[in-house]
Amino acid sequence: MFSVKNDSVPLAVYREIAAHLEQVDGVLVQCLPQMSREFNYLQSQLGGLRIELPDRPEAQQQVDHILAYYGDRYGEWKRY
Repeated sequence: MFSVKNDSVPLAVYREIAAHLEQVDGVLVQCLPQMSREFNYLQSQLGGLRIELPDRPEAQQQVDHILAYYGDRYGEWKRY
């Protein structure tokens, strides 16, 4: 299990990414709440995604590919 975050990804796109990731067999995704106490219009409404993977290398490859696709469009993901 790991979490990723990208402050430039809008809420609707985060939901699209979560749906896309959950199409990978055995992957579970949870949207994390935004933890910032100050509102910033340019900051994402979500705090990131928690991703749980099955113990299969091909699932990790598919997840990495999906995150790379969206990372190319919205900027680098931070893993934590």
